[in-house]
Amino acid sequence: MQPYADQDLLKAHADTAAVDYLKLQPFYVDLAEVVGRIIKQSLEGREVKIHSVQSRAKDAASFAVKAAMPSEEDPSKPKYTNPLHEITDLAGVRIITHFLSTLSDVDDMLRTEFDIVEKSNKGMLLIEADRFGYQSIHYLLKLKNDRSQLAEYQRFAGSIVEVQVRTILQHAWAEIEHDIQYKSSLTIPTEIRRRFVALAGMLELADREFQAIDDANSTLETVAKTSVEAGNLSGIEITPKALKLFLDGKLGPDGRMSGWNYDWTARLLKTLGFRDLLQVEEAIAPHDDHRLSIILQGSRQGQLARFEMMLQAALGEDWNNKHPWRGSYWENRRRMQLEKMKANGITTGTFNIESPTSGTIADDQPK
Repeated sequence: MQPYADQDLLKAHADTAAVDYLKLQPFYVDLAEVVGRIIKQSLEGREVKIHSVQSRAKDAASFAVKAAMPSEEDPSKPKYTNPLHEITDLAGVRIITHFLSTLSDVDDMLRTEFDIVEKSNKGMLLIEADRFGYQSIHYLLKLKNDRSQLAEYQRFAGSIVEVQVRTILQHAWAEIEHDIQYKSSLTIPTEIRRRFVALAGMLELADREFQAIDDANSTLETVAKTSVEAGNLSGIEITPKALKLFLDGKLGPDGRMSGWNYDWTARLLKTLGFRDLLQVEEAIAPHDDHRLSIILQGSRQGQLARFEMMLQAALGEDWNNKHPWRGSYWENRRRMQLEKMKANGITTGTFNIESPTSGTIADDQPK
């Protein structure tokens, strides 16, 4: 029969280790920050989009608790006889992604930029141990020799850092799990166990569905890009990216415009009643953006400003009546602009946005 752990001896062992760790903690703070910075810069360089990169040195109290753990083989002895060397998460970095597919991109980056000492899937280990938990991939890594030879990194040569990689949903589970009292399916009440199992399944399905949505969105963007570049606008939904691509080709690019500008304009077009980019093309085709800009402003304006002038000329009074800013000071300004167009010989209001022959979305195209 194995002797029980001597709590006083384990506490004394942990206290001594914690005192030693506190002396070194600033080093691990720096190590975690350095590795976190390298990871962030490397991901940005590869244009891998993630939610966040977090770095930290292990808290002294958490270190003491871990140092006081008894050995599974001999509970009268500590699990870690030399905690400072055997506990490997003194410096830690956490990478949180939006999508499952990004996990492989992160893996490629880590293998290129660091020496991987160990990789483990904590979700699988929890299942094997009959415990509740959600997936998280853990790496133990260190700086590559070529980097650790540089002056600013020499003091970190050979030091181990634990890196956790998980999706944002996996991270949500892991954070909540700290407050869950039941860790083993052998002790958890049956009703609670059912709910844990259902929740874990829902999270996994949600992760997969988010990935499927991202894949579908990428496919739609690719189809839209190819179609717009080829001039096939029928059925191409008005989205910020598709609109930008269309206007860049039609009116010339404008680097001053942000994604928000195209998002607002796409929403404006839908509010006005436009159904696809072909209908937009039909509306503005008769109008000269440069001439309108000179008439109304005296100089050539930006891309979206000229585009709105073309829409205003095409829709005439419908532009005022359907615009989200109708009834404001801007409506009077727009009416004055219409009068100015007419005074310069421009026929306005020639496009009927309600016409069923204009730019209808084909049955086989996404609505």
